[in-house]
Amino acid sequence: MRWGRCHKGRQARTIPDHLGTSSNFLSPSLLSPAHMSATSSLLTVSPDRARRIFDDIEEQFRLDRDALIKITEQFLTDFRLGLSEYNQAMAMIPTFVTGVPNGTETGTFLALDLGGTNLRVCEVQLLGNHQFHLRQQKYKVSEALKTGEASALFDYLADSVDAFLTEIGSESPTMPPTSDPFTSSPSLLDMTQQPSIPLGLTFSFPVEQTALDQGKILTWTKGFSAKNAVGHDVVQLLQDAFNRKHLHVRCVALVNDTVGALLSRAYSAGGCILGSIFGTGTNGAYLERVENIKKLGDSPARQKGGFMVVNTEWGGFNNSRTVLPTTSFDNKLDRESINPRLQAFEKFISGMYLGEITRNVLLSLIDAAPRPLLFNGKSSDDLNRHYGLDTAVMSEIEEAWEVGREDPLSGHSDAPKVNGVRPDWQFMHFTDVDKLPHEDVVRLERIRGIITQRMGISASDVSLTDAAIVRWAVSLVAERAAKLSGCAVAAVLVQTERARIGGGFVPDEERIIIGVDGSLIQHYPNFGTKLRDSIRSLVGAEVEQRVDIGLAKDGSGVGGQFAIYLRLDYRS
Repeated sequence: MRWGRCHKGRQARTIPDHLGTSSNFLSPSLLSPAHMSATSSLLTVSPDRARRIFDDIEEQFRLDRDALIKITEQFLTDFRLGLSEYNQAMAMIPTFVTGVPNGTETGTFLALDLGGTNLRVCEVQLLGNHQFHLRQQKYKVSEALKTGEASALFDYLADSVDAFLTEIGSESPTMPPTSDPFTSSPSLLDMTQQPSIPLGLTFSFPVEQTALDQGKILTWTKGFSAKNAVGHDVVQLLQDAFNRKHLHVRCVALVNDTVGALLSRAYSAGGCILGSIFGTGTNGAYLERVENIKKLGDSPARQKGGFMVVNTEWGGFNNSRTVLPTTSFDNKLDRESINPRLQAFEKFISGMYLGEITRNVLLSLIDAAPRPLLFNGKSSDDLNRHYGLDTAVMSEIEEAWEVGREDPLSGHSDAPKVNGVRPDWQFMHFTDVDKLPHEDVVRLERIRGIITQRMGISASDVSLTDAAIVRWAVSLVAERAAKLSGCAVAAVLVQTERARIGGGFVPDEERIIIGVDGSLIQHYPNFGTKLRDSIRSLVGAEVEQRVDIGLAKDGSGVGGQFAIYLRLDYRS
C-alpha cells in the first residue's frame, strides 16, 4: 500500500481504489476548519503505526486467485464426499426432483411458502409461454407460533390456506383460462370440485428429504423452535393439519427456496442448471447426474438414472475453516453467534452477517490504542449493539459513492489495466492529494451523512476522512463476499463438467443458465459484477461469457408448484 504526503509534512494513508479515485485520506479540502476537529485524532497518530493497522486489516481480507482456486477445489472435494455418503461436511441432499420445466407447461396450482417471519399462500397459473400469473397473500407468523407446539404452527398454516381459498373463492376469476388437462378452470375456485387440491410446499429449513413428498425436519433456524417437529416429516405434519381442518388439500411436493429458484428460472428461461440464493442467507441447488449420487445406493431413484436436483446446503461449507480466509473479525462474529463453528460460508458472504463483520472492523479502528483511527474514538448505541449495523447501510454507502460515477470500480470488467491485467484488489496508481475531484468530495459528504443518520455518530465526530475509511471497510467486506460467492458457482460449473479450474475449456452449451435470488444479488451495488469477475478468474472467460445469470422470479413462492407439475408428470 502506497502512502502520500499531506500539508505540513504529515504523511497520510491513501484511499484504496475501491474508494474510487485513489487520493490521500487527508487532502487540503479535508483539513478545512469544518473538519479539523474531526480529523485531529488521526493527525496525531504515528504514520507507520496507522499504516500497519490499515495494511493488516486489508491483508486479512485479501483474496488472490490462488486462494480462490484452493477454495473452489475444496468445494469440489466436499461436493463429491457429500454425494457419496450421508453426514458429510456438505449435506448434498437429494431432492427427488428429477426434471426441470421448459416454459411450455400450463396449469393452475396452490403453493405454500414458509421461510421466516411471514408465510405466503399463492395461486400460481402457468401460462405456457415462459410466463406465469401469481396471486398471493401473506400471513404473519407470531413469536408464540414459532416457539410453541408444532401442531399449533401447522394448524395456523392450514388455517391460512383455508382463508386464502375462501378469499379467492369470493372473487371473480381474473386470469385467462388454461388448456391444461389437469384443470380447465381459470382459478383454484373451480378446482375445489376435485377430490383434493394439490399443494406444493416451499420449506426453507434444513430437511432430510427421502422423496419428493417426504422430508424430516433436521433443525429449526431463523428464530423458529417449534416443539415436537424436529425428526418428524414436515409434509405429514402439514397434511395432518389439513385433515384436522377437513380441508380438501393434499401436499404432494416439498422443495426448499433454492430448488424453487432453479425451477422458476428454468420455466422463464427454458432451462437451468443452478439455483442459488445470495441474500440474508445463502445456498445452492443444481442438476446432478443420478449416477453420481452414490449414497442413494440401489434405490429405485438411482436405478432410474437421469438427473436429479441436489440441495447442496453450501452455507455450511468449510466449518473447519481450513481454507476460508478467516479474519479476527470473523472469529469474533462466530464466537458471539447463536451457532458457533457452524454455517461458516454463510457467515462470510450472506446479508445477515456482512454488516456485523463491518461493524467489528469499524470498532477496531475506533478502539485503536493509544490513539483512535476513526470518529475521534467515539461510538454509538447502534455500533455498540450486536448486529447494530445492517447490511442495507453498507449498500447505501456503496450506492452513495457510485451515483454519477463514470469510472468503474476495480471489480468491473472494463476497469483500468496494469500490465495488461485488471488489478485484482486495487488501482495501482494514486493521484496527488491536491487532485481530489470536487465530485468525490461530494460523494464523501453523502457517505458522511449516511454515517451520522444511520450509524448514530455525531456529525462533529465524522470527517470526510472517516467517510473514506468507512467506504474502504465496507468495500473490503463486500468484495470478499462476492469473490467467495463466485467460488461456489464456479465449483458447480466444474462439477457438472461445464468448466475446468484455470480455464481452457469450452462447453457445448451456448448458454449456461443460472437462477439467482436474494437481496445481495438483487440490490447490493456491483455484487453481481464482482461475482462474475471471480467466476472468470477461476474458469476463464470462455465459460464465464456463456453463463447467463438471471433473477429467479419469485422462486420461493412458485417453486413448490413447479414440483407439483413434475410430480404429476403431465404435459400440455
